[in-house]
Amino acid sequence: MAEPQDDLIDYDSDEAETTALATNGKDLLAPPTADGDKETKKGSYVGIHATGFRDFLLKPELLRAIVDCGFEHPSEVQQECIPQAILGMDVLCQAKSGMGKTAVFVLASLQQLESANASGEPAVIVLCHTRELAYQIRNEFTRFSKYMPETKTAVFYGGSQVKANVETLKTEKPQIIVGTPGRILGLIRDKHLKLNNIKHFILDECDKMLEALDMRRDVQEIFRSTPHHKQVMMYSATLSKDMRPVCKKFMQNPLEIYVDDETKLTLHGLQQYFVKLSENEKNRKLNELLDSLEFNQVCIFVKSVSRATELNKLLNECNFPSITIHSQMPQEERIARYKSFKEFNKRIMVATDIFGRGIDIERVNIVINYDMPDSPDSYLHRVGRAGRFGTKGLAVTFSSSDTDAATLNDVQGRFEVNITELPEKIDVSTYMAS
Repeated sequence: MAEPQDDLIDYDSDEAETTALATNGKDLLAPPTADGDKETKKGSYVGIHATGFRDFLLKPELLRAIVDCGFEHPSEVQQECIPQAILGMDVLCQAKSGMGKTAVFVLASLQQLESANASGEPAVIVLCHTRELAYQIRNEFTRFSKYMPETKTAVFYGGSQVKANVETLKTEKPQIIVGTPGRILGLIRDKHLKLNNIKHFILDECDKMLEALDMRRDVQEIFRSTPHHKQVMMYSATLSKDMRPVCKKFMQNPLEIYVDDETKLTLHGLQQYFVKLSENEKNRKLNELLDSLEFNQVCIFVKSVSRATELNKLLNECNFPSITIHSQMPQEERIARYKSFKEFNKRIMVATDIFGRGIDIERVNIVINYDMPDSPDSYLHRVGRAGRFGTKGLAVTFSSSDTDAATLNDVQGRFEVNITELPEKIDVSTYMAS
């Protein structure tokens, strides 16, 4: 359970050294053992399917919803986190994209939620850094609370009408609030949103939320508006050793789960290649790939809004029915396009990095980095749109400069993955589920 920290603003970089035990470079920690020592837990993919969701002793309503969603066995991260999270323990969890982290905090908070909302105030707050992710998390709560009719979830983010948010709070009295920090803080400051009854405080993609100082301050102010005693859970696909102590400032003796250290973060089942070419050869190569590869859905990542718009226009002129999503669109338009793509109305999406984190479109099996991402973390998040939850996928990265080549080397060095040149022919069965 978390106590408030008066000195949250003043992070001390030296504290990075207090990150827990390292064994063979791995920091995967289990809960403290009886004698108070920490027990080291290494990530592996052995025996993932030994447990079923029934073993977690979840509410029957949740188990029914899990069956409806088609889930049979928990992933490794779910197996590690859920039993402790449903007991109210603070959790700090890093696990690669597509391993079902969202389901961990959704199920853990729904399991602990009291059915009667006597106070009429929210008991769960989930903060994330983009509107699309907030919208997606809200949908996950809705999906899993299908047989809990009294449970109401609301989502609030910038770009939507404040008046509508206030109305939702008054009339629906949601127990679960999902949102972006700026809008949530605005509602708190204007006294529309009261967090006196919060029992679960959750950050998704927590490194992104706490790295930027302005967003960190917003998160801290929201945190201070909640009661002293509550469960705090934080999740991310990438969590540097420097960020771990920052996250732990919000927590008390958290269960730390790092499912495979960062060198193992790349995704099983994902084929990764690069194409060396000049800038003016990119369009032709992209056309070739879209013609020759078999795909369910494709995400194409570019580095700027203007390039996203232009490339989308070009693809449509070449009879590839694509849509684009980027930060400069009106909010309603962004959500509508995200929904349209998720519902398989379009098969090609051109996007900037805003679409690269946490967004889950299960049919995407190919990611093309038309422009090189700016960091290894960004690379991981982008290619993580394909090959989610251990499924097959293909990632192709265009490299057109010395800087691009250096970034690709950084990716290979950090994640210990060998990204080879794209062969002339690729066996469809290696990236497309039969």
